[in-house]
Amino acid sequence: MKLTPEAVLAAYREGPFPMAASRGGTIRWYDPDPRAILPLDNAHFHRRLLRTVRQARFEVRFDTAFEQVMRGCGSRANTWISEEVIAVYTEIHRRGQGHSVETWREGKLVGGLYGVAIGAAFMAESKFSRERDASKVAVVALVERLRERGFELLDVQYWNAHIAQFGVTEIPREEYRRLLAHARERTATFP
Repeated sequence: MKLTPEAVLAAYREGPFPMAASRGGTIRWYDPDPRAILPLDNAHFHRRLLRTVRQARFEVRFDTAFEQVMRGCGSRANTWISEEVIAVYTEIHRRGQGHSVETWREGKLVGGLYGVAIGAAFMAESKFSRERDASKVAVVALVERLRERGFELLDVQYWNAHIAQFGVTEIPREEYRRLLAHARERTATFP
């Protein structure tokens, strides 16, 4: 399947998502079983992180530097975020369904995350940090935003030890699809 905004959005509505095999590699479609989600009503954050949020060490912004966030996420030596992926997701952002949460310090982007909203489901794609806790603060801001705006599902695709600290859990693919089917028919607004 060719990578286009239409193809990506159609796939998300059913569960699969694209990733490049490497920075310049072939695009492949994934539909993991089990699927990792962060239940919005069970998300938890360590006291130290919440103290960092309260201290306002970072300015949090939404949707002001979407492509910069993608490039930050793709700046690792091994990445699936190719130029083709950046172009397609930036177009999805222009269409109002791609969103970024950014952390700034002294006018510089130091962390953030991006993803795609379909109805009341948010599919988080990647995050990056150039300063300690910058991406974690973005996760806290994302969860708060999704709760406030009526979202029901936060998909994080794969479980790993780093995101497990927030309460990420794995569920069978069929359960994920049921949750997604319900959430995609609901209305929630990110901006």
